[in-house]
Amino acid sequence: MTTPVTVIGAGLGALTLARVLHVHGISVTVYEADASATARTQGGMLDIHPWNGQPALAAAGLLEEFRGLVLEGRESYRVLDRTGTVLLDLPDDGTGSRPEVQRGQLRQLLLDSLPDGTVRWGHKVTGVQPLEGGRHEVRFAGGGTITTSLLIGADGAWSRVRPLLSDATPAYAGVTSVETFLYDGAARHRAAAEAVGAGSLFALAPGKGFLVMREGDGTLHSYAQLVKPLDWLADTDLTDAATVTARVASEFDGWAPQLTAFLTDSDTAPFLRRLYTLPLGHRWDRTPGVTLLGDAAHLAIPSGEGANLAMLDGAELGQAIAAHPDDVEKALAGYEQTMFARAAEAGSEDVYGMMLGDDAPHSWVAMMSQGEQPA
Repeated sequence: MTTPVTVIGAGLGALTLARVLHVHGISVTVYEADASATARTQGGMLDIHPWNGQPALAAAGLLEEFRGLVLEGRESYRVLDRTGTVLLDLPDDGTGSRPEVQRGQLRQLLLDSLPDGTVRWGHKVTGVQPLEGGRHEVRFAGGGTITTSLLIGADGAWSRVRPLLSDATPAYAGVTSVETFLYDGAARHRAAAEAVGAGSLFALAPGKGFLVMREGDGTLHSYAQLVKPLDWLADTDLTDAATVTARVASEFDGWAPQLTAFLTDSDTAPFLRRLYTLPLGHRWDRTPGVTLLGDAAHLAIPSGEGANLAMLDGAELGQAIAAHPDDVEKALAGYEQTMFARAAEAGSEDVYGMMLGDDAPHSWVAMMSQGEQPA
């Protein structure tokens, strides 16, 4: 195959695609808006699943290197109610079936596996225009442009590439997440750390709760999640950390102090993120020279599957292109049909209905007690 592949976005799915293409000797360039690999934090913990994330890494030839990143003993889960009472405590069983890694370290592994210059940092896409013959022109902030015969949109929820294929736009899912960090939990935030245990904590009630993960360095990475309308906090200056913290913490009045500490004792300003989704079953007609992967294709409410699905998208797309180097349209069509079905199935589970619905936390306990651990 002589046509180089152009990828927009440098997330896990895009980098898995780039690595698989590189393994097969296919030229690829990834354009990323961030100025560098360290321009912003890369999220917290990921459990890499044996049915999607791990096969993707195997296709990339990185499974053994990945195992060197695994944090042992982190596959444990606790469910608490608002009083701090432990309703379910599932210790790590030692099987390593859902190994936990730091997202940033996994991304760096993928970056290090690519030739220098594969990722072009500081290239923010401002628009994409179709040309004749399935070619596309990509415009960047500052005035630069490129032309490509094979364009992959891996640029997330607000993809600039998606409008070439679909009129779908993300819709608010009714949940707002507030992210905080407690550093050196065991020494500086002992009660909160003891509540979390060795792995992940779910402290839940109808309409609200905490999801907290113990990271590799002992940081307690917390998400306060609330069922709220889109305009919640619209009257609040979101750059005023103290005011935002107070407003969010007031939603948890009466909760155990070791739980509210994830907000009130945070070592960082709270970061508010409203959760959006694309329609379940989102798909498009085959359009020459372009496709999507990851959140750009099937944005869903967080369930632990998103990064894994994006990596499998990237791996399978790379393998399809390598298998049909002289018929890229056949490769893209086959990839899309498999991806559409997989994404629709993964997005059909009502995770937040169980987590924050009227019967929470008991609905979540029942799900986990049946062996259906959170994705």
